[in-house]
Amino acid sequence: MGRFQRAVGVLILGTSLLGAVLLWSAVSTTDRKAGGAPQEGFVLGIWQVFYDTQAPSRRELLMAAGLALLFAAGVALLERRITNRSRRSEDLHLLPLAPKIVMAQTRGVFHGPVTVTVLVPAHNEAACIADTLSSLLAQSHRPERVIVVADNCTDATEEIALRLGVEVFRTVDNRHKKAGGLNQVLREVLPGQGENDCVMVMDADTVLDDGFLEAAVRRMSADRALMAIGGLFYGEQGKGLLGQFQRNEYARYAREMERRRGRVFVLTGTASMFRPRALRTVAAERGHALPGVPGDVYDTVALTEDNELTLALKSLGGLMISPPDCTVVTEVMPTWRALWVQRLRWQRGALENLGAYGLTPQTFRYWAQQLGIGYGVVALSSYLLLIGLMVLSLDHWVWVPFWLGIGLVFLVERVVSVWRAGPAGRLLGLTLFPELVFAMFLNVVYVKGIIDISLARSASWEHTDVAGAPSHLSIAERVG
Repeated sequence: MGRFQRAVGVLILGTSLLGAVLLWSAVSTTDRKAGGAPQEGFVLGIWQVFYDTQAPSRRELLMAAGLALLFAAGVALLERRITNRSRRSEDLHLLPLAPKIVMAQTRGVFHGPVTVTVLVPAHNEAACIADTLSSLLAQSHRPERVIVVADNCTDATEEIALRLGVEVFRTVDNRHKKAGGLNQVLREVLPGQGENDCVMVMDADTVLDDGFLEAAVRRMSADRALMAIGGLFYGEQGKGLLGQFQRNEYARYAREMERRRGRVFVLTGTASMFRPRALRTVAAERGHALPGVPGDVYDTVALTEDNELTLALKSLGGLMISPPDCTVVTEVMPTWRALWVQRLRWQRGALENLGAYGLTPQTFRYWAQQLGIGYGVVALSSYLLLIGLMVLSLDHWVWVPFWLGIGLVFLVERVVSVWRAGPAGRLLGLTLFPELVFAMFLNVVYVKGIIDISLARSASWEHTDVAGAPSHLSIAERVG
């Protein structure tokens, strides 16, 4: 398993490059009509870089579009087939949380109304904890219980929580950060939870939109096979251009979730609700069907515990959704350095999670997603590189109507997909090139994560607090 996990990066990057080479080969080997000679410039001296000013032939276009559609349709159909098989499964040992099994076990028994116990893990969150708790207590469906999980706090986090009338759970000798603190409090809370006494985990820098809990409770009440609900998140206001980049990114993610009808990618740590059955089953399967320590809900070795828990629940057949009426506002990173730290942790964590679970029907979609990202890195980098070479090598700029049309379609998509981000988000999408720079930044993070996991590097991580002050944490300190 260790060797397989280290090979994840090489496998993803190699497959992405192979796909790019095959597509390029298929297109470039077609015959060109006479009279389409490229223009040649000499700005680069003896390099003599060539640029083809002719639009691709109809055959090339059909070939490229066909390959793309076949891949996309194949992934979608296979994902649908895997999902349907999980939902209909009656294998109690392989998929104990499958909807058909849960429905059979709970049929004919009333377990009482749905209640909500909210856990808010916090480490020195005095700057934002009051807003978080106030948004909870102001919900149209007020939670029955709110517990702030204070992990080695040295500021006023605990005092603020107590002043607002919520409970405080202090971790004891916790060396496993957020995951370890949640495991401690869940050992105390879960034994007393009934079938419908749901547990919600919510970040201390998140503000719930009004109606979140009411919508979540309504869905849990309507479908007893539903094991978890994840929130859709939007970025907070402010933080200048960098903040708007992130708000646009989050708006596109929320739009994609709506188009997928709530089918979950990740049960985000910003705010997610779980049935006790789901969390108990995960804890019981740790060390057996799932990686981790038996009895722990969260895997303390995982860098991205929310992504890992999502994979765990999917591996057990659990039904999950991210509905459009469950939305939250979350923090955006204030600096490029802080964003680099956050995204590198996310990327490295996602890859390590895939390495831990391997290639299974439940993780197939995630492997395909990583391969798609890798191909996108190759495509965008090549596109920008070729534009730069064209500018340097040709004596004058060449306008090609075909590529202008493709660019216009791309531009329209960038604006439409961030429409809900408001006028500022639409204007940023319309300018196009600034977002391409942001995309290249994320691509560099992706490549760095691939390289790190491929070389089995145990690099130091930084954690950025709300105020934006980074503090160095080694891998050993983060995961114990």
